[in-house]
Amino acid sequence: MQQAMLKARRRILMIGWDFDTRIHLAIGRRWWQKAWRRKCPARLGSFILWLGRHRPNLDVLILKWSFGTLKFLKRGSMLLDLVRWKSHERIQFKFDNAHPVGCSHHQKIVVIDDSLAVCGGIDMTSERWDTREHVEHDPRRKTPSGEKYCPWHDATMMLEGDVAEALGELGRVRWRRAGGRELGEVESPTGSAWPEGLQAQFSDIEVGISRTRAAYDGVDAVSEIEQLFLLHIARAKRFIYAESQYFASRKVGEAIGKRLQEEDPPEIVIVQPCHAEDWIEQLAMDTARARLVTSLRELDHKGRLHLFVPHTGETPIYCHAKIMIVDDEVLRIGSANLNNRSLGLDSECDVFIDCARPANGDCGPAIRALRHSLLAEHCGLEESEVGPLIDRHGSMAAMIAEHGRGPGRSLRPLEIEKPNGLEKEIADSETLDPETPEQMFEFLQSRRGLFRRGSLLSRAKARLQRKRSVNEQPCRPG
Repeated sequence: MQQAMLKARRRILMIGWDFDTRIHLAIGRRWWQKAWRRKCPARLGSFILWLGRHRPNLDVLILKWSFGTLKFLKRGSMLLDLVRWKSHERIQFKFDNAHPVGCSHHQKIVVIDDSLAVCGGIDMTSERWDTREHVEHDPRRKTPSGEKYCPWHDATMMLEGDVAEALGELGRVRWRRAGGRELGEVESPTGSAWPEGLQAQFSDIEVGISRTRAAYDGVDAVSEIEQLFLLHIARAKRFIYAESQYFASRKVGEAIGKRLQEEDPPEIVIVQPCHAEDWIEQLAMDTARARLVTSLRELDHKGRLHLFVPHTGETPIYCHAKIMIVDDEVLRIGSANLNNRSLGLDSECDVFIDCARPANGDCGPAIRALRHSLLAEHCGLEESEVGPLIDRHGSMAAMIAEHGRGPGRSLRPLEIEKPNGLEKEIADSETLDPETPEQMFEFLQSRRGLFRRGSLLSRAKARLQRKRSVNEQPCRPG
């Protein structure tokens, strides 16, 4: 990102759930040397200030979710950065609160000169940096205050061309909705901002953009991400490979449950973190995941649903990525998780490539290579090994069982912990992960909840309870 921003000429628009100006964009000796040659700082806050001083025609606009304002009290030097930025009229920092109460601004987008863009799951904040090796005790993996953090897995997509211009339009609308000034289009730059050494995996293709946005202040709701999730799950013929921070969406669960009931269901592999980050998220997301997965396994008569946690040595890797690959024909990367908030409450943005589009007919091998690359990363294998091993064992899950559980990086089955009564009630009612903003203030449980009356999941739950009741009957002599 630092390479790309150094090539910006007119505008850098940064949109995120969080920003921490204390992080360094250059980590490792080679990157430090490059930054030193350019005589620009690696620290984000200082680098933005440097751009303001050395690029007189460049606007730098940063939009951050408003709720995180309280975090600034723990980021003393970040407050100083904002004060220093204030003296430069071309550097603007805004908080976004243009959403219903209880919703959040969750998009992670950067657009440079309306010609290059990044869209995915990574915020420019602390505790995000890592390498694909996910070294178990990497001393470089530390917060700005010097504290160590766990290995981190994430993904984003860098794009150039018309799709970047479209993301620029999306960003300008969001900026204006948050109270910013009207932004015009940017003239096409003479050169490319694409970073040196970064090889494009796709070229001359069509890229789709999907969004989630709750209705607010006269603007209608948008549920494109939900629609695409359901469409892609229904479309899968052979497999679905997904990575998600959460797995708690009732609608996604219903769609997967429907597929698992088929005579020949697709294989579904989902890579997840072991636990959510804090106790509130664990109460909401971990418990809902446990309830959802337990019911889905009741429907999984062919054993096609598999959830794994990535590890490096004995340390779990926190999977923050939001990726879905379907039959090596659809690739989607963005900010949306497999939970209710991402499908109906928070502002989200995903980008996707679909081989069904005429212009994308040759994308299949590149999507397959990416899936194999991700599996190789998680299993500690060479990318060239993954395809033949899957062919030999017949499925991703069988390959992982045989080759993905070594002493280094590995994929281990997710262990579902049994929730207590209160946790069940909170998860089943979707109290902390509602499907619409209105449901945050609605307590009529018959109309909502993970196991709402008559649903596929409620029937699976009832069937499981009957089985348990039979198994728990006391033995009688006779």
